[in-house]
Amino acid sequence: MDGATVAQLRNMNDEDVMEQLQDGVMQAFDIIVHRYKDRLHNFLYRYTHNHEDCEDLVQETFLRVYRSRYSYQRIAKLSTWIYTIALNLAKSMYKKKQRMSLVSIHADESDPDDREMEITDMNILQDDKLHLKNSMNELEKALTELNDDFKEVIILRDIQQLTYEEISEITGAAMGTVKSRINRARNQLQELIGDYVQPETF
Repeated sequence: MDGATVAQLRNMNDEDVMEQLQDGVMQAFDIIVHRYKDRLHNFLYRYTHNHEDCEDLVQETFLRVYRSRYSYQRIAKLSTWIYTIALNLAKSMYKKKQRMSLVSIHADESDPDDREMEITDMNILQDDKLHLKNSMNELEKALTELNDDFKEVIILRDIQQLTYEEISEITGAAMGTVKSRINRARNQLQELIGDYVQPETF
């Protein structure tokens, strides 16, 4: 494959890149991985709250994308298809473990990189970045308190910024159910952390 074709791949939309992969252009897979690795890591870490599980799930998601490339049809957005694979893998992993991983407030003595969560007095914060960091920490903690149905839709909507239609396709829930779960999840988060603001980016 010459450089011009690689450049053309980079300028294609997701669905066209996937079509190239289905036609045997292996470089198209690299493009897909590059576009989605950070988004999948972002989503799966907030779902699992476990770095090792998250990394395993990201790798397994891309493996499934490659193995199942011929089953993809353009009637769905590629992003929806990939998120559906990732979510199903995450659910399957935790069904096997029979529990969802929770974030511990206390340090894990067996992990030298783990530290106790610092509780900061929000009234004396002068640095906006520090304020945002602590707000995010509160949100991370609160997400672990939600049940799985609420957690997955709130992450997909308010953090990943997906549409209601995409979330409905990914979760397999009806549109009304998705909207209801999102509203109830937001209400629960507001009860847990006070003024919950829908985050634009994380």
